[in-house]
Amino acid sequence: MRLASSRAALAGLVLASAVAAKDVLYHWDVGYVNANPDGLFERRVIGVNGAWPPPELHASLNDTLVVEIRNSLDKPTALHAHGLFQNGTNYMDGPVMVTQCGIPPGANMTYRIPITQTGTYWFHAHYSAQYVDAIRTPLILHNPDEPHVYDEEIVLPLTDWYHDQSADLLNEFLSWRNPGGAEPVPKGALIANLGGNNTAKLSFEPGKTYRIRLINMSALAMFHFSIDGHTIRIIEVDGVYTEPTEVGNVQLAAAQRVSVLVTALNSTDNNYIFHADMDTDMFDNIPDTLNYNSTGLIEYSPSAPVKPSDVIDWSQFSDIDLVPLAKEPALGFDVTYTLDVHFSQFTDALNHGTFNNISFVSPLVPSMFTALTMGDDARNAEVYGKQTNPHLVDHLQDVQLVVNNFDAGHHPFHLHGHTFQLIARGPAPYDPTHNPRPSAAPMHRDTVVIPSMEYVILRFRADNPGIWLFHCHIEWHMAGGLNMLIVEAPDVMQQRIKVPQQVYDHCEWAGVKTKGNAAGREGLDLTGAPDGPYLYPFGWTTKAKGAMAGCILSALVGFCAIVWYGWSSKKSYHSLPVADNADDSIESEQLDSPAGKL
Repeated sequence: MRLASSRAALAGLVLASAVAAKDVLYHWDVGYVNANPDGLFERRVIGVNGAWPPPELHASLNDTLVVEIRNSLDKPTALHAHGLFQNGTNYMDGPVMVTQCGIPPGANMTYRIPITQTGTYWFHAHYSAQYVDAIRTPLILHNPDEPHVYDEEIVLPLTDWYHDQSADLLNEFLSWRNPGGAEPVPKGALIANLGGNNTAKLSFEPGKTYRIRLINMSALAMFHFSIDGHTIRIIEVDGVYTEPTEVGNVQLAAAQRVSVLVTALNSTDNNYIFHADMDTDMFDNIPDTLNYNSTGLIEYSPSAPVKPSDVIDWSQFSDIDLVPLAKEPALGFDVTYTLDVHFSQFTDALNHGTFNNISFVSPLVPSMFTALTMGDDARNAEVYGKQTNPHLVDHLQDVQLVVNNFDAGHHPFHLHGHTFQLIARGPAPYDPTHNPRPSAAPMHRDTVVIPSMEYVILRFRADNPGIWLFHCHIEWHMAGGLNMLIVEAPDVMQQRIKVPQQVYDHCEWAGVKTKGNAAGREGLDLTGAPDGPYLYPFGWTTKAKGAMAGCILSALVGFCAIVWYGWSSKKSYHSLPVADNADDSIESEQLDSPAGKL
């Protein structure tokens, strides 16, 4: 598979026409097809225009990306342009029951997105766990004034791969039979949509410099990327340009993107292995059949031998140490929210992810419509429903999020509508008396990994009025409730945001209201809004006390019955008529009986 030349040709066409802003139009008929990318198992996936994988999306700065969706599935869908700000187009962001209802089967939806950013992004379903069924693709936004110099570029998506349907995997994960919340382990990894014995090959020419756009489109897996015998330099993370930084390997959690520059060697004597290894610390168990050391080939010549692998530099490099190319001073903060992350057992017998012990449940009205229709009450967080865990911020406030990860696993957290500055990291919990000293020009991105028992401090400016999700991007954790809402400037939203009729029509088809609070009512009357599930209570509840009292009473009755039975047996023994020549044998037999042992 020769990726470099085709990607470079497409990028060249896009860049050549970038001087004139235009509509970049894609027609997507989203439907079921079969695929077998790892050569091990053919399964049903969600494809586009009768094929899989879906086509890559490309546009340039100041273009308008137009994706015409036809839903040919038997269930709703919705698409999210991951990392795009959607400033003024909150209704195009994609999360169902947050900014829209699902696109009904047989219906159309036009995603019309003005492009104000450049860099590496991706496009994926945001309905249930649907993107695990492979409806996901790179979204590349080209910069006519590219600050880094390179000869060609390669788009390299990395993906964990499951053989089961997302609905079955989700039922397996959210089950009382899975009290520990063990995530479904993938069957393997795909590199550029190839896996198993189907090896991805990147064609290199001596002396050329390549930009490799790495995109982790996984449901769960974190990848570690490196190339034997070559130096890699980071120049972009999550659409944010960085000063070139040499690293031994690149760590990408689910939803993160990193561009690296690689200069080809001046010889065609050897080919080389590149590694995209899944991090097994993310898995509760490692099946014997799982090949987590996924690799591809850097090919200089089809006839050249592969040089044996070098010792890989697995030393960790923290994104907080990167330096953005466009340097902006560290923000202060006008409002701060502390978010404690746990996974716990709940009253519905399931293991849920939580921020501050609240597990997300969708409201009865999409939250964007609540913000747009509740007038002055839209500035009251209560109207969005307690199960959405809403956090209200005012227009142009500087917002600080302190996130303490008390779970045993790593979590990649993503904020819609913004990038955030990485202010500080450290062992959880964060001590609020400590005054962090951020970099003079902090790195910023839209998806950050927080290791187990660590915290991060994130800051962003509320300059994009809308309803924005903050959530873990492990798909199973999203479905398990590890989400919350940032309700940003609803008063300004009411002035600026005009929702297309299509979005109203889709809600009407679903029987979902587009007006009112989380219960579809006026004011603070939230009767009927989602309420619970809740954590199992600690301590002695009334039911627990009653159960204990019943156990004690039953034990006393049982003990008395045993004593009475033993006493009755002894009395019967003393009244037996005993023959003179049978004393010893009868006494021995009686004492060996259960009653006698008492």
